[in-house]
Amino acid sequence: MTASTNPHTDPAKRRAHLDRDARLRALPLVDRDLVRLGETPQLGRWLEQITATGGCAHPVYLAGHTTVHDTVTGEVLRHYTTATEPGGRLAVRCRNRRASRCAPCSREHSGDTFHLVRAGLSGGKGIPASVRSHPRLFVTLTAPSFGPVHRAGECHPARRGSCEHDRRRGCGLAHPDNAPAIGQPLCPHCYDYVGHVLWNAAAPALWKAFRDNLYHHLAARTGVGRTAVRTLVRVSAAKVAEYQRRGAIHFHAVIRLDGPDGPDTPPPAWATTDLLTETVRSAAAAVALAPPESAAYGNVRLRFGTQLDIHPISGGDGGRITDEAVAAYVAKYTSKSVETAGAVDRRIDSLTEIRALRVTDHVRALIATAWRLGGLPELEHLRLRAWAHMLGYRGHCLTKTRAYSTTYGQLRAARAHHARTQAAGDRQLFTDWDTDTTTESVWRYAGSGHETLAQALIAAGIAEDLATNRVVAREEMATYGSRRGGETSA
Repeated sequence: MTASTNPHTDPAKRRAHLDRDARLRALPLVDRDLVRLGETPQLGRWLEQITATGGCAHPVYLAGHTTVHDTVTGEVLRHYTTATEPGGRLAVRCRNRRASRCAPCSREHSGDTFHLVRAGLSGGKGIPASVRSHPRLFVTLTAPSFGPVHRAGECHPARRGSCEHDRRRGCGLAHPDNAPAIGQPLCPHCYDYVGHVLWNAAAPALWKAFRDNLYHHLAARTGVGRTAVRTLVRVSAAKVAEYQRRGAIHFHAVIRLDGPDGPDTPPPAWATTDLLTETVRSAAAAVALAPPESAAYGNVRLRFGTQLDIHPISGGDGGRITDEAVAAYVAKYTSKSVETAGAVDRRIDSLTEIRALRVTDHVRALIATAWRLGGLPELEHLRLRAWAHMLGYRGHCLTKTRAYSTTYGQLRAARAHHARTQAAGDRQLFTDWDTDTTTESVWRYAGSGHETLAQALIAAGIAEDLATNRVVAREEMATYGSRRGGETSA
């Protein structure tokens, strides 16, 4: 390179570089990031990666390689390495189910939940379609009252007198559905915060007791022994946990009666929808667990609330609740978490942090109560401090019995196989590889999250574009379907 072409020795080129750097520094931070990102040599490939993740808000980066060998000949059928990728790494989805953390991944998780629940109602994904004829219910189990709280619509009627803390015993107002007062106690001093937190912590155990009771009450109603009833009928269920506005957990559950070998066998003739409905009512009412032994709480038994909703599920034959409606309803709640109650979706480390949280006084009191109870030696096994941000609840968002339907792992494996075959453009090629190949893989964690605001902004734009494309495609399919229906009727 001659002196005239070297930007470090050519005064004109040097001034141009300095002017460019000065202009770049004068731009806002996001604009500077966008300019630098636009100058990245492998920008196109990075965009492909982020698009493949659906615009994930917090992608996980991996580095490594994978090699597929023919087990007979030893031939290398496929080799992939991240050495040639941007930054030497590959972006994959974070798979966070919470919409507050990552909307694209939560949507995918909700979609998987929809197919998982619907398969247990309508068949498919390895479940026979005959399950549609089995007794099936959609049940909502709620928490008991820990004290009166404001509610939507006509709130508690105002009554004479006050509580011992000189608070009115009623409200007397009509609250709209989005009123901030909904779920807040009429008197925080009267509210049983200890019972509320301990009930949330015991909710998984209450669900298990309810499931066990179903077998016991089925046996009692049919005159069959408790051991023998399990050889005649199987209770298959899937349930999702939801936070009410007051911060208490309640469960939405799909309950199905199968034969002794699961969905492949029909239940006995005496196992009817009416019998299942009666059994659910009595089994839920009979649940009564002793709270953990602690001076913080008395001998009050932990029970489900008196509000119990039970709806038979129709097979799409004009009934009010259909398979698709139930599956969509359950899937919706898997993308939500404790933020529904106005709390935070991250762990808390100290009382000082609790005081600084931007939450309502009610939620702050619940979190602080969980933190205080978590410090008691007799309640250490509940790990309430680790789950204080979840208001004491430490169960999974969605659980199911083994025989109810498919699994998340099987759904994701099927989607990954479909993606591989689409990328290869030759389905038969991958069918052969799956039977006579060995795969050698070496991967390591290489980071997570977007490095700059510009990357996060572009990923959000990609996610928005993909969402818009889905809406447009859905509308076009609906329009095409209506036209086809008109042609057929004509």
